Amino acid sequence: GEIVFGVAHIFASFNDTFVHVTDLSGRETIARVTGGMKVKADRDEASPYAAMLAAQDVAERCKSLGITALHIKLRATGGNKTKTPGPGAQSALRALARSSMKIGRIEDVTPIPSDSTRRKGGRRGRRL
Repeated sequence: GEIVFGVAHIFASFNDTFVHVTDLSGRETIARVTGGMKVKADRDEASPYAAMLAAQDVAERCKSLGITALHIKLRATGGNKTKTPGPGAQSALRALARSSMKIGRIEDVTPIPSDSTRRKGGRRGRRL
């Protein structure tokens, strides 16, 4: 069992979850599955269940291509929007770990602004 690493970029927004596996340089895509590809209802795209299905799909594909271990890069929307990963993040990671992929480093790559552009919502904010 040679250990071959890939990089899993997990992007969890509140509207969808991407599980995108590339080679170590990040240049070549190996597999990319989103929550929206796995469920039919639009409201379920970001759900933990959809993320789990997506991650399982990606793991299958990686195994067939001989990738046995993954470094995880976890990302939320970031920028001037929320820095909290969406509901799919935990379950996507857990599904990858349970699918007998070895997990290497886990790192957070959410874009954090050093001083942001103006946020949407206008001067008086979003009024509810």
